[in-house]
Amino acid sequence: MATDTQIPGEAHLASVMVEAFIAAVDAGVDLVPVVSDSTSTAKIGPFVKRFPERLVNVGIAEQTLVGVAAGLGLAGKVAVTCNAAPFLISRANEQVKVDVCYNRSNVKMFGLNAGASYGPLASTHHSLDDIAVMRGFGNVEIYAPADGAECRQIVEHALAHDGPVYVRLDGKALPDLHGPDYRFVPGQVDVLRQGHDVSLVALGSVVHEAVDAARLLAEQGISAQVINLSSIRPLQREALLEALCAARGGVVTVEEHNANGGVGSLVAEVMAEAALGVPLIRLGIADGEYAAAGARGPTRAKHGIDAAGIVAAVQRLR
Repeated sequence: MATDTQIPGEAHLASVMVEAFIAAVDAGVDLVPVVSDSTSTAKIGPFVKRFPERLVNVGIAEQTLVGVAAGLGLAGKVAVTCNAAPFLISRANEQVKVDVCYNRSNVKMFGLNAGASYGPLASTHHSLDDIAVMRGFGNVEIYAPADGAECRQIVEHALAHDGPVYVRLDGKALPDLHGPDYRFVPGQVDVLRQGHDVSLVALGSVVHEAVDAARLLAEQGISAQVINLSSIRPLQREALLEALCAARGGVVTVEEHNANGGVGSLVAEVMAEAALGVPLIRLGIADGEYAAAGARGPTRAKHGIDAAGIVAAVQRLR
């Protein structure tokens, strides 16, 4: 996986987000970012340099951040919140639910450094329930890009969409997965690699682990399909089911999120409702556990959500 030092072919998703903000304002979008003393986390400096009068910094007050953004959205602005995912989801949960979602305010919520991006800072800074929480709110679109190209297009869609959007962003530089011809479509199932033996369904930055696992499985003669489920809501469930039917040997889901409520639960729902009789293994942070505090590589290995863990899960299916 990527390190903190960016190299060609990689992108920090927060930087991609900010570039999209600048382009939107240049194109005439009345966009107002709201931060909670999270300017460095949001990498918002280039935006502030261009448009210093547009940034609202409420200080370390996440509930106020969401409330202010909701008001801006209801007043006709395109409001974007930019702060760490664990604090957006946990500290401002009621404001997200009532101020933004219930009122259908035009707010785009960016959960930065999601999953276990903060590593050694442990459970206070890990965001392992954000997808589950947001899925419980009925009218917010939910996305989790896996690389820079996908991130840029998801941000552009979010800014153009009228209504609440949550975008989960990883905190590390991520290598490119998509080519220059890639076009993001909300709800579309993104099959990165065809395969007929097993399906690997992943979310966000661990899509890269699934791609690596598919390569390792190919060396063992196992053909693995890789599905990047970056669009959680909306989702073309029939298309997902069709993709899963293409590899009847089993399904493995993987996410840097609690095993409950995220992509594993979503895939399980689709399979159960269609009575798809193939085995399923859901990889994530196990029920009742927190992610280990430490560097991302060892943490993922401990919880079995790295490439080696995915390969081991596939072996259990056979």
